[in-house]
Amino acid sequence: MSLAIIDWVIIVSFLLLFLYIGLRLKSRSEGSISDFFLSGRRFPWYIAGISMVATTFAADTPLAVTELVSLNGISGNWLWWNMLIGGMLTTFFFANLWRRAEILTELELIEIRYSGRAATFLRGFKSVYMGLFINALIIGWVNIALMSLLKVFFNIPDEYLIWVVAAIMLITVTYSALSGLWGVAITDVIQFTIAMTGCIILAIIVISSDKIGGISGLKQQLPEGALNFFPVISSGQSGVGFAQTLSISIGAFLAFIGVQWWASWYPGAEPGGGGYIAQRMMSCKNEKHSVFATLFFQIAHYCIRPWPWILVALAAMVLYPELSVADKKLGYVMAMKEFLPAGFKGLLLLAFLSAYMSTISTQMNWGASFLLNDFYKRFIRPENSFKNEKKAQKNYVAVARIATVFIMVVSLYATTKITRISAVWEFLIECGAGLGLVLILRWYWWRINAWSELVATIFPFFAYGFAKLYLEKVIPESYIQNKFSFFFTVGTTTIAWITATFLTKPTSKEILSAFYKRVRPEGAWKPFRGSEIKQDTSNFIYLSICWLSSIVMVYSTLFLSGMIIFAEWQKAALWFVVFIISFITLRFFIKKTNLLT
Repeated sequence: MSLAIIDWVIIVSFLLLFLYIGLRLKSRSEGSISDFFLSGRRFPWYIAGISMVATTFAADTPLAVTELVSLNGISGNWLWWNMLIGGMLTTFFFANLWRRAEILTELELIEIRYSGRAATFLRGFKSVYMGLFINALIIGWVNIALMSLLKVFFNIPDEYLIWVVAAIMLITVTYSALSGLWGVAITDVIQFTIAMTGCIILAIIVISSDKIGGISGLKQQLPEGALNFFPVISSGQSGVGFAQTLSISIGAFLAFIGVQWWASWYPGAEPGGGGYIAQRMMSCKNEKHSVFATLFFQIAHYCIRPWPWILVALAAMVLYPELSVADKKLGYVMAMKEFLPAGFKGLLLLAFLSAYMSTISTQMNWGASFLLNDFYKRFIRPENSFKNEKKAQKNYVAVARIATVFIMVVSLYATTKITRISAVWEFLIECGAGLGLVLILRWYWWRINAWSELVATIFPFFAYGFAKLYLEKVIPESYIQNKFSFFFTVGTTTIAWITATFLTKPTSKEILSAFYKRVRPEGAWKPFRGSEIKQDTSNFIYLSICWLSSIVMVYSTLFLSGMIIFAEWQKAALWFVVFIISFITLRFFIKKTNLLT
């Protein structure tokens, strides 16, 4: 397919704008590695919050939602909707602690919180494991999604796709390596605005087309169960069973809503915060801005973004029923190609490129922070090996830029080895299953030590491999459909890290005492809570109420929006009442916490 001149003008103009921003903000990143990776801790909440949302909107996101909806109806989105629960936990229990810790990367927390050789090894291991290996997988799957889009849109031969993506990555590396987090975040704001505008326009055009006939026409043509927001259970002759409609299994739903949000590490939804979310929180002006940024992210992520994608995904089910299971995600791109006029094609293609570049720039900056601060600076060239601090900072910024380019090269190689995006998702969710609880408890229970986190990081690989290679060959198919391997991995990993915790020595008292005085967490820290530090124990109750009411508020807003779109007015009224009650509750109790001071 060929683009009109106006399409090319739109795309090229904005790509040049992104490069200009990188050059314009270059000076802000050169003072120190804190400037390069954390913007000198000067972000207001709205810049940090929008940057979080933009990063989670990658080229693969609308395609992934299309695949989920095509296979399981709207309820398939619980694969990621469940992460709101953990996200709100981060907002009220961890956002202020991350900012208060005054660290450069989340891995730096390891040697502040733990002691001994195990802590040193854990920090070094995770700097390479997370910063390079896991990061390359994440960038690789995002690259694969962009390649799928470009292939359908332009019919580019497979052997040339990787070179096209490499060229786009090079543009992204240029501005992110020049300007650091400042350039990444400012371009994030522009890119998110473009991406959401394009997706909304596409949804309106596709749903209004003659082939769909508006919302009423869409509802008439969809298969049974496609519009279910929750899994459906029906009674049959043999008792209770699953309805034969488009819906996720009840076992999968329970895994998502009851376990996955706290048990699994997943980029952008790390239990207890972490990843680029922690990076944005630590880059805020103060603790209050950190909390507001994270709260804004949760609301925008789950309430503003989903419905334009879901509507196009539902329309694709009607328009392209011939697509195979493996190609269901391409329904979104095919709708772009078929329905968008000149000018709008360029805008939406730019929207995808913007979403892609936003995610890639963040992942490379975040990964480089690990390789620089937690590997190079910690183990190869510590600060005391330089004559003065100025030379040290200059060297570190230069190495950070080299690390950014290195991550790009490794990620391109990983891209050539990935065959299915869903396989990478499954790997990340299940091979991080069981780790999440340690990442939460290390802030609230002094007895967690480096061995707890190390075992919880490594053991899931063995449990997941055993479940996949052996157990799933001998258990009924129904167990596999209901996420048996996930529950098995979570259970065995939890037993393993708890055992390791009590078989090994606690973190040294000096480290624990210093950590407590620095971060002032609540929870089980009585042995280290000196008389000079007063702790408001009731604050935990208020924070819990804020957490629960905010979850209800966001889910009710999400469902309210859907009911209005589908003209389900009675259900909309019910969700509106739920929203009002939860909003008032949150507003009342958040004032009783110390988050706004």
